[in-house]
Amino acid sequence: MTPDIAGIPEVPITEREYPMMPLRDIVVFPTMVIPLFVGRPFSIKAVEAASMNDKLIFLVLQKDKNIEEPKVEDLYTMGVIAHILRVVPVEENRIKVLVQGIKRARIKEISFNDGYYKALVEPVPEEDLTEEELTIEDKALMKSVKELLDKAISLGKQVIPDIAMIIRELESPARLSDLIASILEMKSKEAQEVLETVDPRERLRKVHQYLLNEVGILEVKQQISAQAREQIEKEQREYFLRQQLRAIQEELGEGDERRAEIEEYRKKLSELQLEESTRKEIEKQINRLEKLHPDSAEAGVLRTWLDWVLELPWNTKTEDNYDLQRAREILDRDHYDLDKVKDRIIEYLAVRKLTEGKESMAQILVFIGPPGVGKTSLGRSIAEALGRKFVRIALGGIRDEAEIRGHRRTYVGAMPGRIIQAIKQAGTKNPLIMLDEIDKLAISFQGDPAAALLEVLDPEQNKSFTDLYIGLPFDLSEVIFICTGNRVDTIPTPLLDRMELISLSGYSEEEKLFIAQKHLIPKLIPMHGLEKDEVIFEDEAVLEIIRGYTREAGVRNLQRQISAVLRKIAVKKLKGEKGPFRIKKEDIRKLLGVPKQKPEREKEPLVGIATGLAWTETGGEIMYIEATKMKGKGGLLLTGSLGDIMKESAQAALSYIRANAEDFGIDPDVFPQTDIHIHVPEGAVPKDGPSAGVAIATALASLLTDIPVRIDVAMTGEVTLRGRVLPVGGLKEKILAAKRAGIYEVILPEKNKEEVLEDLPEYVREKMKLHFVSNLREVFDIALTKPPYKKKRRRKKS
Repeated sequence: MTPDIAGIPEVPITEREYPMMPLRDIVVFPTMVIPLFVGRPFSIKAVEAASMNDKLIFLVLQKDKNIEEPKVEDLYTMGVIAHILRVVPVEENRIKVLVQGIKRARIKEISFNDGYYKALVEPVPEEDLTEEELTIEDKALMKSVKELLDKAISLGKQVIPDIAMIIRELESPARLSDLIASILEMKSKEAQEVLETVDPRERLRKVHQYLLNEVGILEVKQQISAQAREQIEKEQREYFLRQQLRAIQEELGEGDERRAEIEEYRKKLSELQLEESTRKEIEKQINRLEKLHPDSAEAGVLRTWLDWVLELPWNTKTEDNYDLQRAREILDRDHYDLDKVKDRIIEYLAVRKLTEGKESMAQILVFIGPPGVGKTSLGRSIAEALGRKFVRIALGGIRDEAEIRGHRRTYVGAMPGRIIQAIKQAGTKNPLIMLDEIDKLAISFQGDPAAALLEVLDPEQNKSFTDLYIGLPFDLSEVIFICTGNRVDTIPTPLLDRMELISLSGYSEEEKLFIAQKHLIPKLIPMHGLEKDEVIFEDEAVLEIIRGYTREAGVRNLQRQISAVLRKIAVKKLKGEKGPFRIKKEDIRKLLGVPKQKPEREKEPLVGIATGLAWTETGGEIMYIEATKMKGKGGLLLTGSLGDIMKESAQAALSYIRANAEDFGIDPDVFPQTDIHIHVPEGAVPKDGPSAGVAIATALASLLTDIPVRIDVAMTGEVTLRGRVLPVGGLKEKILAAKRAGIYEVILPEKNKEEVLEDLPEYVREKMKLHFVSNLREVFDIALTKPPYKKKRRRKKS
């Protein structure tokens, strides 16, 4: 801002109406030249109106700068009539106006017309003192103001040199006070107070006081800057001296920092209760570090090793809580059904309680079951019941034994294995460590991680487990290890031998419905920003999701589909629809689209097609066996990505039928002239195991006797050359798979009868018709639409 050196324009200033522009936080003084950035529409129009006439505009300060459209009571009564020197457009709907204050004026009336404010103002007569009227006090005050300004400039205040020169030459108290006020850093309220002071002597005193305060602030600021500069110079000087001192101390072997570091390590060691051999080894490494150069690579390796070793919880452990009633309540709270599994866990805890502090062979538990049935969460519940820390180690895809045992310190970037890392993470020496997906371990040229786990899981060896990085025996005997996996056959036998297998089967529709209504839906509704009473899922709607949109033994995909429904409900709520939202069966297709899972059932009995049952990592599945024949030379073709065991089952089934061809009304001469092709659909999925033998034999019997196989019967079981049906596994999952597919009649091996009746829930048994057979003739009687025998005969006992 600069004053008009040529003086104020000679424009008649009278009492009349002027365009008015309210200012947010700037006070313009007479003679003061200042640029203003104008953005409010009514202010822009006021500038335009003034520019079209005599370029005079009235500027007045708002009491509150945040008010967009001020009223009379929001404005001060005194402002300045100013002359517009220049108007420059800055951007759209914004201009820059250069104005010069001319004369003080007081508002008499305000109006709002043509989109801008107009003010009827009365110019305030300016009182100034002549040379003869100036007293000694006035002259002294003016001189003091000028000296203070010079001092402020010397202290760093930014003032345009031309303004400073004009101020030094001014002898008018009125103009001097206005010009000084225009360059002071005052609050808008204080500046308004100066503007409203008409008496030049009083105005000069106020300006003098504000200038004095500003000079005082500048002096303190300069003092602070000087002190900071001195402090920086002092610190730099101390830094160089310390560097020199450090160099001298290093030459003498007397570094303070190194000594403090070594003492800290020794203090930590003294607080640990360790075996003598372990303590000596750590002391030896501390002594080595003391002798090494602090910047050497070996010193860095030793520091990292000491940090790991001394931060391990050698003596820290949590107290176990063996309240079996509380443990059962926690298990029941977190998991539905699984009564046998829960009973086994309670037995496990009871034995640990009775053998606490004694020599015992603590068994390692391994939970085997399909995904989503609660294996990992069972481990969390056990840890919560015992009051132990819980740490999960994901073993899936690990192919390097160093992941378990750690790397030797000689390697760059070496670190401890997963077990020691888990111990440090837990902060106690007796956490519950869950080894998740233990069946997914891989073997590579880097070693066998399963073999490395043998030492970890063997109670006889893990009392002195030695991680290759730590190099010291650590007692893992108080750690509870629980493993999880989806299948048993991929777990190495020596490793499985150290565990107790607990099988978790898949859930039935009824169990999934209960879990969804009692656990999943109440948990998911608040997570989607909805109220608990705002969404109601009918049982039929949940069953529709289970049957049409999920194909799993657990409930993970069911949880995803319920979340998808809730997201659609959240969108409806935001669009203004009011609840409660009742989800019915017919709503599911609208919300989730076309069902992804459709029952894989034939519409009518067909020749050469039998319905088998298979067990997979994700639960049970139904599996169709297709057989066809053609002219040939007696060959057997097997397709569908079958494993060796399944191929042998097909050969055994065909051999049995050929051996008993006459009993089944089949011409024995047809075999040398016929090729038989057996196919299992979904050829991209590998299949193996002996349990498809019964279904293959049934498909072959149907093909060769031309008798259709019932579509409402599924079957499983291994066959022998004599036609015996042998027991197989995974029966609960297979029966539930048949039930999901709408097949309520299942043929099973006789020797599995007790197992099935014990494991299968009663409400499932009531809906299913189970046939327990001991030979293939019984199978054919049930599975084929009519008996395949040429004539009625007495069956031989197989």
